[in-house]
Amino acid sequence: MRQVPQRRYVLRVSLPLFRVVSVPAALDGEPAGWAADMLRDGDVALLADTTGLDGIDRIAHALGSEAVLVVRREQTAERQEQVVIDYAAALPLVWLTGSFSDRARAWARDRAPMTLLVEVDGSLSDEDRGRVERFVALLGRQSE
Repeated sequence: MRQVPQRRYVLRVSLPLFRVVSVPAALDGEPAGWAADMLRDGDVALLADTTGLDGIDRIAHALGSEAVLVVRREQTAERQEQVVIDYAAALPLVWLTGSFSDRARAWARDRAPMTLLVEVDGSLSDEDRGRVERFVALLGRQSE
């Protein structure tokens, strides 16, 4: 009887360069395709906001993704920030939301991986979009 050679399969998983935690409204806007292009090397997780599931769905479409991560909701702002901090782990982080506590700002300043905090009310302004683009470009250069 002939032996069939065993095949070994290696699953290659590319790790993200960074993580993004954002309210959907921050990524929902012009220019079209910006979020998908800019954030393709990162893991994107959404925070629930007033746009609800419709906002999350719009961002999933904008990212060209069949599924998106959603950060669990907590009862207090402090606990909500802690969930994001824990999610960031050891990766650089882009965090886009309405406001940050002094504790979150200190954490971002003091941690080893780079962190960009952007307070946003609605979609990103051109200035804030530029800050995210520069941050992501710098991370890309560091990974080369």
